[in-house]
Amino acid sequence: MTRLTLLSPLPGWVSPLDEVPDAVFAGGMMGDGVAIDPTGTQLVAPCAATVLSVHAARHAVTLRTDDGADVLIHLGIDTVALGGAGFTVRVAAGQRVAAGDPLIDLDLDRLLAGAASMVTPVLVTDPDAFEVVDRHPGGAVAIGEPLLVIAPRAAPRTIARAAADAGDGAAVARDVVVPLAHGLHARPAARIAEAVRGLDARVTIAKGDAVAAATGVTALLALDVRHGDTITLRASGPDADEAVERLATLIGSGMGEAGPPAPPPAAPVAAPAPALPDGTLRGVTAAPGLAIGTARWLASRDRAVARDGTGADAERARLDAALAQVRAALAAATGAAAAIMAAHRALLDDPDLIDAAQRQIAAGRSADHAWRHALRAQADTLRATGNPRLAERADDLLDVERRVLAVLAGEGDDPAAPAYPAGTILLADDLLPSDVAALRDGAVVGLCSTRGGPTSHVAILAAGLGIPALVAIGGPLAQVAEGATLILDADAATLAVDPAPGVLAAAQGRADAAAHRRAAVLAAAADAAHTRDGVRIEAFANLGSLADAQAAVAAGAEGCGLLRTEFLFLDRATPPDADEQAALYRAVADTLDGRPVIVRLLDIGGDKPAPWLPLPAEENPALGVRGIRVGLRHRDVLDTQLRAILSAGAACRIMLPMVASVAELTAVRGVVDALRADMGVAHAVQVGVMVETPAAAITADLLARHADFLSIGTNDLTQYTLAMDRGNDGVAGGVDGLHPAVLRLIGETCRGAARHARWTGVCGGLASDPLAVPILIGLGVTELSATPALVPEVKAAIRAVTLADCRDLAARAVAADSAAAVRALARDFAGGMAA
Repeated sequence: MTRLTLLSPLPGWVSPLDEVPDAVFAGGMMGDGVAIDPTGTQLVAPCAATVLSVHAARHAVTLRTDDGADVLIHLGIDTVALGGAGFTVRVAAGQRVAAGDPLIDLDLDRLLAGAASMVTPVLVTDPDAFEVVDRHPGGAVAIGEPLLVIAPRAAPRTIARAAADAGDGAAVARDVVVPLAHGLHARPAARIAEAVRGLDARVTIAKGDAVAAATGVTALLALDVRHGDTITLRASGPDADEAVERLATLIGSGMGEAGPPAPPPAAPVAAPAPALPDGTLRGVTAAPGLAIGTARWLASRDRAVARDGTGADAERARLDAALAQVRAALAAATGAAAAIMAAHRALLDDPDLIDAAQRQIAAGRSADHAWRHALRAQADTLRATGNPRLAERADDLLDVERRVLAVLAGEGDDPAAPAYPAGTILLADDLLPSDVAALRDGAVVGLCSTRGGPTSHVAILAAGLGIPALVAIGGPLAQVAEGATLILDADAATLAVDPAPGVLAAAQGRADAAAHRRAAVLAAAADAAHTRDGVRIEAFANLGSLADAQAAVAAGAEGCGLLRTEFLFLDRATPPDADEQAALYRAVADTLDGRPVIVRLLDIGGDKPAPWLPLPAEENPALGVRGIRVGLRHRDVLDTQLRAILSAGAACRIMLPMVASVAELTAVRGVVDALRADMGVAHAVQVGVMVETPAAAITADLLARHADFLSIGTNDLTQYTLAMDRGNDGVAGGVDGLHPAVLRLIGETCRGAARHARWTGVCGGLASDPLAVPILIGLGVTELSATPALVPEVKAAIRAVTLADCRDLAARAVAADSAAAVRALARDFAGGMAA
């Protein structure tokens, strides 16, 4: 075959795919072709072919040409919901047809009354093997007129479909029932894409008549696969068997999320929300705090882009260069923004998004138009799922669109914030992560938006910057005038517009008192922390980057209690070598100027996969190969990291993650001793363990014989103790580190360590909770490692107590019957200290 002409199977009006009122077709996720708005009542075959399938709802038919090209004709949009009404099928699967043979009769009047649209995409569904080399220019078309000309690709990226049919065993399909409680959300979708990347196979996942490439994260999200859904895995190519087996095993394992979704709690009979004063709006808290300021509306971010390009080669080069520049800029992000920008880099590498843009460029569009079209189609699809978390991720797509378009326009890769006057409360219909990340000068004191969600990346960034934020206020926000005086009380989830003088004065008094206390805390941040009766407690900081180290020093941290090294290893094709790692560890140590740096060995596995180290699918990854188990199974990775730490200087200490036995600790200490001798390292090197498992806590006395220190990771210790996944919405509300069972294990850890004169610290979330600080001190903890911004608050909490009072509080806490009871005790204790 050199070329094949597909004839129009319907009379009507031809339009390009990007005008189809459905993001899946418009984005090219189903294949390449055109659409027809039909005026006739019969669908006919566009060429000689074999009928592969007719959908059970009769609204779609797939044909295979004699040369192996698959052609899908999808009659209308959302017509699957009609259940076959209005369609009469004239053929069956396996039947041979000639060009012009009837396929399906249409009751067009009935269909037009019941369908969202009868626009009919005609698609070649394997664009890797066949390309559209010519197409109808648009406008009126008669049945039987030339519609598309297709040809095999000179060097197809996947195996030709005909080879699979020739009996080489390469075509494989399997149905799988999805056991994931939350369906295919972002994390499992990313793992699925990673599982098949690199295999010589074309792999798709289908739910009903919606199909997505297994390597396209956003397309998988758009399938909206939920718990209990049956999906079909299909693969063709030399590695087809392996691909399907790998995915079936991975999905069937549950990926750590197996089980039915938790039933929604019974809706309580809630008292009606108290009436708000006139001029006060209600929203949803995204970041806590109180702010008083002036309303300023965010200027429109949309830019005009040219629709038509200057040539496909030139536009492809422009897009490739822009993507590379934005990738580099996002890779440089630090602090709270680093993880969010890593997610944005993944979107830049999503093959479905890139392919959708490239198809637009091939059709004559500019790189700017193509990129906008690809991302907005996906964003619309995510919003259309009705899943609020996926809708929040749509904002990330728009943010990535904005960055790339700025580069294409020659404006740089870091959208700068406008210059706002001091005391601005920024209002917007919706906020993007880059809008918040760019707020660096302190002029903006609060954020409010019509839309948005409390778990969005905007919420995370606002909380990290200490900017109170209120989202989902709704339409009434649009009535707030530029320049209005506002009281944003995010703790109460209210926004007061032009308040009365008395209300404004009261709010200002509260704000002044909070600012005065905060100023006093910051003024003493650099001083060592002692209890009121003189007991020394060290206040360290948890770090994940060099920027975090700088922030920790400014906040008065006395060292680093946890340096997370994962950010060096994730989101890359190969692991960092010893020189790259050592340079970072040394830079952190230099920034801390001689203060201790506790470097946690690589903690991957579970929910933190690394592309360069494929780990087998596990039925329960949280209980599988993760933490120090990964290092002991991959000794080259462990040895390289230990060499880097040993060469970084005497301030660096080594901490093992997820320890469950003495054997794990002694094995690593043996490696450290051997490397020290080999490298000629003369200084002593402390080796400690992170207590995250009940096994480590209950055998702390045994571990302390071989460890120089013990540091408790309360986040994982809590979920393992309570058998509650902190990532599972159904139980996450009960995952509280102040549960008496967790506190008892912390006390046992401190007692076991003290038997061998070893110190015990806490580097988990409880160390950043001022309510928990007195209880931890009372249990025997002598080092607390918090997030950098909270170090001053932790020091203030230490200075407010005596050891005797802390021990009494801890004894009452471990005897309580619930985490809620412990928190009530802690609040009463804090109130007494303040009085």
